Amino acid sequence: MQPHFTGTALITDDIPALAAFYALVLDAEVEGEAPFARVTVPGAVLSFFSAQGMESMVPGSTSAAASGNFTLEFRVTDVDARHELLTAQGVEILKPPTTQPWGRRSVWLRDPDGNIVNLYQEG
Repeated sequence: MQPHFTGTALITDDIPALAAFYALVLDAEVEGEAPFARVTVPGAVLSFFSAQGMESMVPGSTSAAASGNFTLEFRVTDVDARHELLTAQGVEILKPPTTQPWGRRSVWLRDPDGNIVNLYQEG
């Protein structure tokens, strides 16, 4: 059987802040609390695990880890409406809604840990 991608886990020092951010951005509910919480969206689960919990399970496992070194992408129905909602909530916008030459319209955000979030719609 070929691997089936089901989600990703973000290791963080502040599960409540990160989980609340993604719940707002993705219009979803947070399930659980520290040391493990998650937000479920169609097709995948975004999990949040404490850095301390990770280190207790596998000492040294986070020594080379860094935040902000990747981009999470989520397809949305209306980038401009999502941008308005998130701006009103004080979310940091890195790149306002922009249509790329290949037709994709997107807005870039930064999560509380410094990771980039790309909300996009196909043109």
